[in-house]
Amino acid sequence: MRGFVYSAHPVRVVFGSGTVAQVREEVARLGGKRVLLLSGPSVRDAAQPVRDALGPLLAAEFDGAAMHTPVEVTGQALEVLAEHEADCLVAIGGGSTTGLAKALAVRTDLPQVILPTTYAGSEVTPVLGETDNGRKTTRSSPAILPETVIYDVDLTLGLPVAVSVTSGVNAMAHAVEALYAPQANPIVDGMALDAITRIARSLPALVDDPSDVDARADLLQAAWLAGTCLATVGMGLHHKLCHTLGGSFDLPHAETHTVILPHVMAYNAPAATEVMTRIAAALGTTDAPSGVHDLVVRCGGPTSLRELGMSLDDVPHAAELATAKPYPNPRELTREGIEDLLRQAWHGTRPGGGRAVPDLGWLTRQVVASFDQTPDPRAKQLVTDLVRRLHHYVTANDVTQDEWQYAIDFLTRAGHITTDTRQEFVLLSDVLGVSSAVDLLTNSRTPDTTPSAVLGPFYVEGPPAAEHGSDISGGLPGTPMWADIRVTGPDGEPVPDAVVDVWQSNEDGYYDVQLPDLDGPVLRARFRSDADGRVRFWSILPKEYPIPEDGPVGQMLAATGRHPWRAPHVHFMIKAPGHQQLITQLFVRGGPYLDTSSGRGDTVFGVKDSLVVDFVPRHGPAPDGRAVDGEWRLLEFTFRIAR
Repeated sequence: MRGFVYSAHPVRVVFGSGTVAQVREEVARLGGKRVLLLSGPSVRDAAQPVRDALGPLLAAEFDGAAMHTPVEVTGQALEVLAEHEADCLVAIGGGSTTGLAKALAVRTDLPQVILPTTYAGSEVTPVLGETDNGRKTTRSSPAILPETVIYDVDLTLGLPVAVSVTSGVNAMAHAVEALYAPQANPIVDGMALDAITRIARSLPALVDDPSDVDARADLLQAAWLAGTCLATVGMGLHHKLCHTLGGSFDLPHAETHTVILPHVMAYNAPAATEVMTRIAAALGTTDAPSGVHDLVVRCGGPTSLRELGMSLDDVPHAAELATAKPYPNPRELTREGIEDLLRQAWHGTRPGGGRAVPDLGWLTRQVVASFDQTPDPRAKQLVTDLVRRLHHYVTANDVTQDEWQYAIDFLTRAGHITTDTRQEFVLLSDVLGVSSAVDLLTNSRTPDTTPSAVLGPFYVEGPPAAEHGSDISGGLPGTPMWADIRVTGPDGEPVPDAVVDVWQSNEDGYYDVQLPDLDGPVLRARFRSDADGRVRFWSILPKEYPIPEDGPVGQMLAATGRHPWRAPHVHFMIKAPGHQQLITQLFVRGGPYLDTSSGRGDTVFGVKDSLVVDFVPRHGPAPDGRAVDGEWRLLEFTFRIAR
C-alpha cells in the first residue's frame, strides 16, 4: 500500500473560447481598481483584447518580461507599479510573463490574474524561479500562486508551431516528473497521465494543422493539469537540470526542457520502471524515453543541446552545478552519470539507440477509409478498429519484416494442424486470455446465474446420448465419481428437458480425441434433465493436464517460459428452451493450477472462484446403490441458467 498526503492549491480557473472578455470581471472580483498589465515583446500586440476588456481599470503597462525572470527586470517593473499605484496584476504571455507577475506578487502581495498564451503551466504553481548574477534559484510560497487563471484558447491560435511544440513538451515534463515524485498520489497520477495522453495526441495534430482548435484546447487543458501536478508535488532531476542550464548557461527555457526530458527519463527509467510503463501506455508506445524523443522528432522540435548553443566543454561544469546539492530523485545522482546524460543530450542521441519510428498515420487512415462503404455498421466498426489497433501494434513495437513473417508462418502452422478434433486457433485464443475475455463480456452480466467458462478446444458436436445413472467413463481407470446435477432458473425453479453435454479428460489428462486407440467416444455424453431439472451419472475424477504442446501454441508457451497446465475440471454445456446457453466448467477444489493470482494458475485463465467446488471423498455404497471398492467422489452442484 502506498501512503500519501494530498494538498489542493486554490486557483480559480476560467477556461474556454473568448474568455479574455471576463478579465475585467475577475479583476473586480479580487477588488482591483488599478491594473498593471504585464507582457513581453512577443505578445505586445496580442495583449490588445486584454486592454480593451480592462478599459478604465488599466492604469499602466510593463512589456519587458524576460526569460528566467532576472531580478533587475523585476526591479524595473516594481518602479512602474509604484509610480502608478497599481493594486492588481494582470499578465498575458508565457512562462516569462507569469514569472514576472509572481516575482512582483511575492514582493507586494498584490493579486494576480494570468492569461497564458503558451502551455507553460507555471500559472497554476506556487513556484518562482529567478535569476540573479547568472544563477537561477527557485522558491515556493502560497503568496506566489496566482488567484485567477483565464485560459482562452483563442489566445493560443497565433502561437507559432515551433513554440507550441517546445511549450507542450515543457508541460509534459511537469507531468512526467510528478509521477515519480516522493509526494506522488492517486489524484496527481490521474492528472499527469491525462496530461501526457493529451499532449501526445494533440502535438502531432497541431503540427499538421496549426489552426486545429480542438488540439489547441487539448494542449491548454494538458498544460493546466501538468502545472497543477507540479504545484502539488516536488521537482526532481529534470527541473534541476533545466534550471541549471537556463540560469547558468542562458539556454532557452522551453527548448531546454524539450531536449532534456527524454534523457532524464532514460536516466531514471531503471529506478522507476512501473512509472515508465504507465507513461509509455499514455504515449501509445512501448518505451517511454524513446517515445518522447520520437514525438519531438515527429513534431520538428529540438533534440540536442548543441543546437541550443551550449558548448560540449560546459558539460562537466553543468553536471557539477546540478549535483552540488542533494534533492529527491528516483535514481541516485552521480556527477559521472549526469555528465553522461548531458553528453547524450548534447549530441541528441535517441535514448535506447536506433531510429525513430516513422509516422504511419496516413497509411492507417487510407486503410480505414477503404471500408467506408461497408453496409453493416457493426462489421465496419469491428474491421476498422482492428486495422487501427494492428497498425498501432506494429508501429509501437517497431515490428520488423522478419518478425511479421514469423507471425504469418505461426498462423499458417496453426491452420495446418487444425482438424475437426484439434482446434489450434481456439487454443491460441485460450492461452492469450481472449476466450475468457469474450466469455466474460458475453456471459457475466447476469450475476444471479452460474458463471460461464471457456469452451476449450476438445468439444465435439453431437456427443452420444446417455441415460441417467449411466457410466460415461467407458471402463477407463480412475477414481469413480458420482455426479448429481440440477439445472434451475435464476430463482431456483427446475428446468426440465435441458440438454446437458458433459466432457472431460481421463486420469492421465487426455481427452478421447487425443487417444486414437480408443473405440468410440468416452468421458463425453449428452443428457436431458428430468422433471426436477436433475442429471445423474457416473464418471471418474478429472485430473490436471497440459494443453497440446506439439503445435505452434505449445512452442509459444515454451519460448515465453509459460507452463501448459490446466487445473482439473469437468466441462458442461447446458441448453434449454427459453433460456440462454451456458458453457462452463467445474474445478476440483484443492487441485493444482487454481491460483489465479500467480503465474502458476490455469494456463487458459478459465478458473472462477465460484466454479471451484468440492468433489467430496466418500466410501461405501453410492447413492444409486452401486458398491464401490475404496474411495469414490461425490459431485453435487446446481446450475442456474439465465432466461
